Amino acid sequence: MAAWVAAARQAASLARFSSPTSMTSASQGAKLIQRRGLAGGGDHHGPAKVNCWQDPMSPSLWKEEHFVIVSLSGWGLLIFGGYKMFSGGKKEKKDEIVAQASH
Repeated sequence: MAAWVAAARQAASLARFSSPTSMTSASQGAKLIQRRGLAGGGDHHGPAKVNCWQDPMSPSLWKEEHFVIVSLSGWGLLIFGGYKMFSGGKKEKKDEIVAQASH
């Protein structure tokens, strides 16, 4: 279905281009420019989105990309902190070697 629509549009634009008119070439060129009807950013639904640092206590108002970055950073800190807490950290082996050598 979409192929038929695209073919019809192309045929119509070729018919407009090849038809003899008394217009100037600039107006013919403007006539061939495709317009994007519903692709503009006209009406927004809901409240305007803000940066996460402008309203840090309302995640529902944040921009989507800011919400993703803050969420992933929070999960990363939580997982890394849990790993460090339960792994016990790294112990120094030099102190143990020096203490054994002195006995």
